[in-house]
Amino acid sequence: MSPSPSPGRLRGHGGTHAVDVALHHGVDTMFTLSGGHVFPLYDGAVKPEPRMRLLDVRHEQTAVFAAEGIGKLTRRAGWAVLTAGPGVTNGVSGVTTAHFNGSPLVVLGGRAPDGRWGQGLLQELDQPPLLAPVTKSARTVHETAGIGAAVHEAFVLANTAHRGPVFLDIPMDRLYDQAEVEAPASAPAPDRTPDPDAVAAAARLIGEAKRPLFVFGSDVWLDHAEQAALEVAEELGVPVITNGQGRGVLPGGHPLLVTRARGLAFGQADLVVVVGTPLDFRIGHGLFGGRDGAPLAKVVHIADSPGQIAAHLTLAASVAGDLSTILRGLGDTAAPGASVKAWRTQLAEANAAAVAADAEALDSDADPIHPARVYGELNRLLADDAVVIGDGGDFVSYAGKYVEPARPGNWLDPGPFGCLGTGMGYSIAARLARPSSQVVTLLGDGAAGFSLMDVDTLVRHGLPVVMVCGNNGIWGLEKAPMQMIYGYDVIAELAPQTRYDEVVRALGGGGELVTDPREIGPALRRAFDSGVPYLVNIATDPDNVYPRKTMGV
Repeated sequence: MSPSPSPGRLRGHGGTHAVDVALHHGVDTMFTLSGGHVFPLYDGAVKPEPRMRLLDVRHEQTAVFAAEGIGKLTRRAGWAVLTAGPGVTNGVSGVTTAHFNGSPLVVLGGRAPDGRWGQGLLQELDQPPLLAPVTKSARTVHETAGIGAAVHEAFVLANTAHRGPVFLDIPMDRLYDQAEVEAPASAPAPDRTPDPDAVAAAARLIGEAKRPLFVFGSDVWLDHAEQAALEVAEELGVPVITNGQGRGVLPGGHPLLVTRARGLAFGQADLVVVVGTPLDFRIGHGLFGGRDGAPLAKVVHIADSPGQIAAHLTLAASVAGDLSTILRGLGDTAAPGASVKAWRTQLAEANAAAVAADAEALDSDADPIHPARVYGELNRLLADDAVVIGDGGDFVSYAGKYVEPARPGNWLDPGPFGCLGTGMGYSIAARLARPSSQVVTLLGDGAAGFSLMDVDTLVRHGLPVVMVCGNNGIWGLEKAPMQMIYGYDVIAELAPQTRYDEVVRALGGGGELVTDPREIGPALRRAFDSGVPYLVNIATDPDNVYPRKTMGV
């Protein structure tokens, strides 16, 4: 979404200046938790008449996760406003998550007043140095007349590839002060035309490969390249694996989507073209091939900006720039050989076999409940436009295996930073951004402890969400690995069958405990029909943990 026409002159106090500019950038909601250091921003949002929704939460991390969720879903920066000191520090994990996800986000922090700085004021803290390592920019605005320009620059920077969070703080007295200035002018967008020689080099490698593979990640969605990615895969007939918000670029069931044959694909490919995601632990750090005597694969890394190109291994080729332009360039010039058909068939057959092998677990009548049964029931109820949010470890790992989105941009998880507690913030964002879609939030019982109090926010603001808690009474990602390493485990237990559903009911929502696998489907249907925030608390088998080969290091 392009910024609206310039607001002309900025008048009034600093809070009004900031709100005027945020509105210009398409912001319609300020996520916040009330604090005196930022009162002028609230005043600017509601006077002389309400111009922006104020959505207040119960913990600042939820405000930041909600704003980040807006960025992920709408592909333009969301806005969180945090009061000074602990308000800002409570939001640091959310900002860091956005940094690792490349999510467009602007966070504006309150700050102790300039006029008495250094005198031991309440919540006096120099905050930008804390945020600088995990933002594109972090600075203080010391002049009321400069607030509008700084906020404008923050939104432009956050929304420019490679996207990410930007932090500003403004001293309290500067927010209250009055000024009148010209509104900041928009500047031309940076040129992101890729190097045609680099595109040609990548195309040649695809043409020479016998077993090529595409990997599509979150930036394919965030850079508006999902249609180009689908088209190039289909034009070239190259198999695809997706991750992050790239999930759904090829819808579940697409013949080229071979995520369930991931091990074979990564292990025997001779060329892997990774688009819009870092070569991190989620895809083996970019070390592909080597399975059953196969040589190591060549790697092409395609990113939305030069700084995202991997530097930790030798690449066969790399291209940076507008992802749609790059992908269409590959589709126009690459010509895979005839041998790719056999590779495509091999992976499709392996993928189909893995899907068929899932049937027993997805329909399991085991007691205690097998986690896969939850997803077998849920998949029957999900609409194509459903937004599915994962906030957890072991339970959400099962979701990553069994839930395949029908559309891109409809899967949200914490991403490579792995921060639990995103669930309620992302739920708020999804319900606002996709008001007519199903919103389903998958919570591990460990993750529930980080943010469940913000069900109160869902209730107060009338935001119905279906929450599914896989309640196995343990920290699943820690218990099994610790037993494997030491032969025992400590501090990996939670209370069995804790009534998180009763917590949600006490906060004004609905919920129920499920211990019988036959009751999962009916409980989920009741949740979807309820029209309120509703938690289906499912007691799953603590001995049935997600099988892992590595600990992600």
